[in-house]
Amino acid sequence: MVRGLERRVIFRDDRDRADFVARLAALAVQGALSVYAWVLLPNHAHLLVRTGTRPLPRSLRSLLTGYAGAFNRRHKRAGHLFQNRYKSVVVDEEPYLQELVRYLHLNPLRAKVLPDLRALDRSPWTGHSALLGTVPRPWQDTQTILATFGPTLRRARHAYRAFVADGIPQGRRPELQGGGLVRSLGGWDRVAELRRGREAYLGDERILGRPEFVEHMRRTVAEQAGSPRPRLALDALVARVCRHVGLPPAHLAAGTRRPAASRARAGIAYLWMEVLGHPGRPLAPVLGIRPQAVYQAVARGRAGRRAWDQLIEK
Repeated sequence: MVRGLERRVIFRDDRDRADFVARLAALAVQGALSVYAWVLLPNHAHLLVRTGTRPLPRSLRSLLTGYAGAFNRRHKRAGHLFQNRYKSVVVDEEPYLQELVRYLHLNPLRAKVLPDLRALDRSPWTGHSALLGTVPRPWQDTQTILATFGPTLRRARHAYRAFVADGIPQGRRPELQGGGLVRSLGGWDRVAELRRGREAYLGDERILGRPEFVEHMRRTVAEQAGSPRPRLALDALVARVCRHVGLPPAHLAAGTRRPAASRARAGIAYLWMEVLGHPGRPLAPVLGIRPQAVYQAVARGRAGRRAWDQLIEK
């Protein structure tokens, strides 16, 4: 969540909102983020995302700094636009994903920015309309969310809208605003000890999850802090993935379109950029694809990340 300095307006008109959405869309297309839900209100914005090929701080720094600079130039102002750092909440996906999508998208109704659900269905400034298909947003990951509501697109959209409607009487729900880390691990003194990858837990961050999820995260970050990240040269990674899918590595650079090659490209791109944390620039010639297609390969690899994660651990 990002909020305006002193709760001031950060979106003055639709041109501002369109600029912010375009910047968010660009990050999604690049594979930096998978965007599940989002909403823009006059003085703050909420995003529900999965970190992609870049660390979260880098993606949000690009989004917020770029938007603030454009906002200041357009409105002939100077100084900070946002209040402090964004607030980030790590979410336990299994029990909370649907609930958070609904909770975030109902913000305009709770804030009385929109009068009713029918207006929300048509609003271009939330991800709700994209999930319903009334405002197409090809960069938004609607498939992941709708797949949890039904086997077909029509049934999923119908079930999703009914689910959102059922949430209107619930009002504000403090249990969906984070704090699981505090409840489960004994306060902010423990928070200060944790590290998540290269991003430190700061005082404005929370974990939203069951106690066992919080404990799992605590163990995971402790193990990561105590052991170096895996090192694997690109050629070794290519050889390992190609051997796994049964494809000679030379076929990749040659541009073959065989299904095994597409799978290998996805696995290599995902492991090289998202797991090992390397830039994607060297990948295009190795994989025999255009540079912009590397991010698409990462997204495909992320869909099968469990198998690829196991491969890198061998």
